[in-house]
Amino acid sequence: MSNILDQIFVYHPMPWIDRDWARVSGIPLEEVWFQAEDGPRLFGWYVEARGTGAVLLWCHGNAGNIIHRLENLVELYRLGLSVFIFDYRGYGRSNGTPSEEGLYADALAAYTYVTETRRMAPQRLVLFGRSLGAAVAVELASRQPAAGLILESPFPSVAAVVRHYYGGLPLHWFLGARFNLADRLKQISIPVLVVHGDRDEVIPIELGRQVFEAAQEPKSFYPVPGAGHNDLYLVGGRAYFQRLKQFVETVVR
Repeated sequence: MSNILDQIFVYHPMPWIDRDWARVSGIPLEEVWFQAEDGPRLFGWYVEARGTGAVLLWCHGNAGNIIHRLENLVELYRLGLSVFIFDYRGYGRSNGTPSEEGLYADALAAYTYVTETRRMAPQRLVLFGRSLGAAVAVELASRQPAAGLILESPFPSVAAVVRHYYGGLPLHWFLGARFNLADRLKQISIPVLVVHGDRDEVIPIELGRQVFEAAQEPKSFYPVPGAGHNDLYLVGGRAYFQRLKQFVETVVR
Protein backbone atom coordinates (compact mmCIF):
# COMPACT_ATOMS: atom_id res chain seq x y z
CA MET A 1 0.00 0.00 0.00
CA SER A 2 1.17 3.48 -0.80
CA ASN A 3 0.69 6.14 1.84
CA ILE A 4 0.27 9.90 1.56
CA LEU A 5 3.94 10.58 2.35
CA ASP A 6 4.98 8.29 -0.51
CA GLN A 7 2.89 10.38 -2.89
CA ILE A 8 4.60 13.54 -1.62
CA PHE A 9 8.21 12.37 -1.32
CA VAL A 10 8.68 9.33 -3.57
CA TYR A 11 6.55 9.60 -6.71
CA HIS A 12 6.59 12.69 -8.92
CA PRO A 13 4.63 11.91 -12.10
CA MET A 14 3.94 14.59 -14.68
CA PRO A 15 0.86 14.81 -16.89
CA TRP A 16 0.94 13.75 -20.51
CA ILE A 17 1.43 16.30 -23.27
CA ASP A 18 -0.39 15.47 -26.50
CA ARG A 19 1.93 15.78 -29.47
CA ASP A 20 3.03 13.68 -32.41
CA TRP A 21 6.08 12.38 -30.58
CA ALA A 22 7.09 10.04 -33.41
CA ARG A 23 7.34 12.99 -35.76
CA VAL A 24 9.10 15.14 -33.15
CA SER A 25 11.68 12.45 -32.40
CA GLY A 26 12.10 11.11 -35.92
CA ILE A 27 11.98 7.50 -34.74
CA PRO A 28 9.23 4.87 -35.15
CA LEU A 29 7.44 5.09 -31.78
CA GLU A 30 4.72 2.47 -31.61
CA GLU A 31 2.04 3.26 -29.04
CA VAL A 32 1.28 0.30 -26.80
CA TRP A 33 -1.55 -0.17 -24.31
CA PHE A 34 -1.38 -3.11 -21.92
CA GLN A 35 -2.82 -4.05 -18.55
CA ALA A 36 -1.40 -4.81 -15.14
CA GLU A 37 -2.72 -7.94 -13.48
CA ASP A 38 -4.42 -5.92 -10.73
CA GLY A 39 -6.26 -3.69 -13.19
CA PRO A 40 -4.58 -0.42 -14.24
CA ARG A 41 -4.32 0.23 -17.97
CA LEU A 42 -0.77 1.19 -18.85
CA PHE A 43 0.90 2.97 -21.75
CA GLY A 44 4.30 2.65 -23.36
CA TRP A 45 6.32 3.05 -26.53
CA TYR A 46 7.89 0.18 -28.40
CA VAL A 47 10.75 1.14 -30.70
CA GLU A 48 12.05 -1.58 -32.98
CA ALA A 49 15.54 -1.10 -34.40
CA ARG A 50 17.62 -3.12 -36.79
CA GLY A 51 20.69 -4.12 -34.89
CA THR A 52 21.49 -6.47 -32.04
CA GLY A 53 18.16 -8.29 -31.96
CA ALA A 54 17.97 -7.45 -28.27
CA VAL A 55 15.30 -5.44 -26.49
CA LEU A 56 15.86 -3.09 -23.55
CA LEU A 57 12.93 -3.13 -21.15
CA TRP A 58 13.21 0.32 -19.59
CA CYS A 59 12.00 1.07 -16.06
CA HIS A 60 12.33 4.85 -15.63
CA GLY A 61 12.86 6.95 -12.51
CA ASN A 62 10.41 8.50 -10.07
CA ALA A 63 9.70 11.77 -11.90
CA GLY A 64 8.14 12.88 -15.18
CA ASN A 65 6.98 10.28 -17.70
CA ILE A 66 8.30 8.57 -20.83
CA ILE A 67 8.28 11.84 -22.79
CA HIS A 68 11.20 12.98 -20.64
CA ARG A 69 13.28 9.99 -21.79
CA LEU A 70 12.79 10.65 -25.49
CA GLU A 71 16.32 12.00 -26.13
CA ASN A 72 17.75 8.82 -24.57
CA LEU A 73 15.42 6.70 -26.66
CA VAL A 74 16.53 8.35 -29.90
CA GLU A 75 20.21 7.63 -29.17
CA LEU A 76 19.55 4.01 -28.24
CA TYR A 77 17.55 3.51 -31.43
CA ARG A 78 20.36 5.00 -33.51
CA LEU A 79 22.71 2.48 -31.90
CA GLY A 80 20.53 -0.34 -33.16
CA LEU A 81 18.84 -1.15 -29.85
CA SER A 82 15.13 -1.87 -29.65
CA VAL A 83 13.44 -0.49 -26.54
CA PHE A 84 10.16 -0.93 -24.72
CA ILE A 85 9.68 2.00 -22.33
CA PHE A 86 6.49 2.32 -20.32
CA ASP A 87 4.89 4.57 -17.74
CA TYR A 88 4.01 3.23 -14.32
CA ARG A 89 0.48 3.62 -13.03
CA GLY A 90 -0.31 7.28 -12.42
CA TYR A 91 2.43 8.45 -14.79
CA GLY A 92 1.77 9.97 -18.22
CA ARG A 93 -1.21 8.25 -19.84
CA SER A 94 -1.21 5.25 -17.50
CA ASN A 95 -4.12 4.85 -15.08
CA GLY A 96 -3.97 4.34 -11.33
CA THR A 97 -1.95 5.56 -8.36
CA PRO A 98 1.73 4.63 -7.90
CA SER A 99 2.89 2.38 -5.08
CA GLU A 100 5.88 0.09 -4.61
CA GLU A 101 3.95 -3.11 -5.27
CA GLY A 102 2.10 -1.36 -8.07
CA LEU A 103 5.33 -0.43 -9.86
CA TYR A 104 6.53 -4.02 -9.54
CA ALA A 105 3.24 -5.23 -11.04
CA ASP A 106 3.55 -2.73 -13.90
CA ALA A 107 7.05 -3.94 -14.77
CA LEU A 108 5.84 -7.52 -14.71
CA ALA A 109 3.02 -6.60 -17.11
CA ALA A 110 5.53 -4.89 -19.41
CA TYR A 111 7.71 -8.02 -19.33
CA THR A 112 4.69 -10.16 -20.21
CA TYR A 113 3.90 -7.88 -23.14
CA VAL A 114 7.43 -8.15 -24.54
CA THR A 115 7.80 -11.90 -24.03
CA GLU A 116 4.28 -13.04 -24.92
CA THR A 117 2.76 -10.46 -27.27
CA ARG A 118 6.06 -9.60 -28.97
CA ARG A 119 7.36 -13.17 -28.55
CA MET A 120 10.78 -11.96 -27.47
CA ALA A 121 12.81 -14.72 -25.81
CA PRO A 122 14.00 -13.81 -22.31
CA GLN A 123 17.55 -14.57 -23.47
CA ARG A 124 17.32 -11.52 -25.73
CA LEU A 125 15.86 -9.21 -23.12
CA VAL A 126 17.99 -6.77 -21.08
CA LEU A 127 16.36 -5.01 -18.13
CA PHE A 128 17.31 -1.35 -17.77
CA GLY A 129 16.43 0.53 -14.59
CA ARG A 130 17.26 4.13 -13.81
CA SER A 131 17.25 5.59 -10.27
CA LEU A 132 14.01 4.37 -8.65
CA GLY A 133 13.50 2.23 -11.75
CA ALA A 134 16.67 0.32 -10.89
CA ALA A 135 14.88 -1.13 -7.87
CA VAL A 136 11.92 -2.00 -10.09
CA ALA A 137 14.20 -3.72 -12.63
CA VAL A 138 15.96 -5.70 -9.91
CA GLU A 139 12.65 -6.89 -8.48
CA LEU A 140 11.60 -7.95 -11.98
CA ALA A 141 14.90 -9.81 -12.47
CA SER A 142 14.26 -11.68 -9.21
CA ARG A 143 10.94 -12.95 -10.61
CA GLN A 144 11.59 -13.48 -14.33
CA PRO A 145 14.54 -14.57 -16.50
CA ALA A 146 16.51 -12.06 -18.59
CA ALA A 147 19.88 -11.85 -20.31
CA GLY A 148 21.27 -8.97 -18.26
CA LEU A 149 20.58 -6.05 -15.99
CA ILE A 150 21.67 -2.41 -16.36
CA LEU A 151 21.31 -0.26 -13.25
CA GLU A 152 21.83 3.46 -13.75
CA SER A 153 22.14 5.85 -10.79
CA PRO A 154 20.77 3.21 -8.39
CA PHE A 155 20.45 3.23 -4.60
CA PRO A 156 20.50 0.27 -2.18
CA SER A 157 17.18 1.13 -0.50
CA VAL A 158 14.97 4.06 0.46
CA ALA A 159 16.39 3.75 3.97
CA ALA A 160 19.95 4.20 2.65
CA VAL A 161 18.96 7.39 0.84
CA VAL A 162 17.21 8.76 3.93
CA ARG A 163 20.25 7.95 6.08
CA HIS A 164 22.48 9.83 3.65
CA TYR A 165 20.36 12.97 3.84
CA TYR A 166 19.18 12.85 7.44
CA GLY A 167 21.91 10.97 9.30
CA GLY A 168 20.55 8.71 12.01
CA LEU A 169 16.97 9.97 11.87
CA PRO A 170 14.72 7.00 10.96
CA LEU A 171 12.44 9.05 8.73
CA HIS A 172 12.04 6.12 6.33
CA TRP A 173 9.85 4.51 8.99
CA PHE A 174 7.10 6.93 7.99
CA LEU A 175 7.22 5.92 4.33
CA GLY A 176 5.43 2.92 2.92
CA ALA A 177 8.00 2.51 0.13
CA ARG A 178 11.09 0.41 0.88
CA PHE A 179 12.60 -0.50 -2.52
CA ASN A 180 15.23 -2.77 -0.97
CA LEU A 181 17.25 -3.15 -4.15
CA ALA A 182 20.49 -4.41 -2.58
CA ASP A 183 18.83 -7.28 -0.72
CA ARG A 184 17.09 -8.47 -3.88
CA LEU A 185 20.20 -8.02 -6.02
CA LYS A 186 22.17 -10.47 -3.88
CA GLN A 187 19.82 -13.21 -5.08
CA ILE A 188 20.33 -12.52 -8.80
CA SER A 189 23.01 -14.20 -10.89
CA ILE A 190 22.63 -12.63 -14.36
CA PRO A 191 25.30 -10.16 -15.59
CA VAL A 192 24.97 -6.68 -14.09
CA LEU A 193 26.27 -3.29 -15.26
CA VAL A 194 26.08 -0.43 -12.76
CA VAL A 195 26.38 3.09 -14.22
CA HIS A 196 26.70 6.20 -12.05
CA GLY A 197 27.73 9.83 -12.41
CA ASP A 198 30.54 10.77 -10.04
CA ARG A 199 28.87 14.14 -9.33
CA ASP A 200 25.36 12.81 -8.78
CA GLU A 201 23.77 15.34 -6.45
CA VAL A 202 20.62 13.26 -5.81
CA ILE A 203 21.95 9.71 -5.39
CA PRO A 204 25.66 9.99 -4.52
CA ILE A 205 28.01 7.62 -6.29
CA GLU A 206 28.86 5.95 -2.94
CA LEU A 207 25.32 4.55 -2.92
CA GLY A 208 25.83 3.27 -6.45
CA ARG A 209 29.00 1.52 -5.31
CA GLN A 210 27.06 -0.13 -2.50
CA VAL A 211 24.67 -1.48 -5.11
CA PHE A 212 27.62 -2.76 -7.14
CA GLU A 213 29.07 -4.49 -4.07
CA ALA A 214 25.75 -6.24 -3.48
CA ALA A 215 25.71 -7.69 -7.00
CA GLN A 216 27.04 -11.13 -7.82
CA GLU A 217 29.57 -11.74 -10.56
CA PRO A 218 29.65 -11.21 -13.47
CA LYS A 219 29.36 -7.50 -12.82
CA SER A 220 30.98 -4.24 -13.89
CA PHE A 221 30.92 -0.64 -12.70
CA TYR A 222 30.97 2.27 -15.13
CA PRO A 223 31.46 5.72 -13.52
CA VAL A 224 30.73 8.76 -15.69
CA PRO A 225 33.12 11.61 -14.77
CA GLY A 226 31.43 14.96 -14.24
CA ALA A 227 27.89 13.61 -14.55
CA GLY A 228 25.08 14.44 -12.16
CA HIS A 229 21.79 12.64 -11.70
CA ASN A 230 19.80 14.01 -14.62
CA ASP A 231 22.52 14.79 -17.17
CA LEU A 232 24.37 11.48 -17.12
CA TYR A 233 23.59 10.54 -20.71
CA LEU A 234 24.45 14.07 -21.89
CA VAL A 235 27.79 14.25 -20.07
CA GLY A 236 28.61 10.64 -20.86
CA GLY A 237 27.89 11.20 -24.54
CA ARG A 238 28.94 8.69 -27.17
CA ALA A 239 31.16 6.70 -24.81
CA TYR A 240 28.23 6.16 -22.44
CA PHE A 241 25.92 4.88 -25.16
CA GLN A 242 28.65 2.67 -26.60
CA ARG A 243 29.19 1.16 -23.14
CA LEU A 244 25.51 0.26 -22.91
CA LYS A 245 25.60 -1.30 -26.37
CA GLN A 246 28.76 -3.24 -25.54
CA PHE A 247 27.10 -4.71 -22.46
CA VAL A 248 23.99 -5.69 -24.42
CA GLU A 249 26.07 -7.33 -27.16
CA THR A 250 28.07 -9.24 -24.53
CA VAL A 251 25.03 -10.73 -22.77
CA VAL A 252 22.84 -11.25 -25.84
CA ARG A 253 24.47 -13.49 -28.43
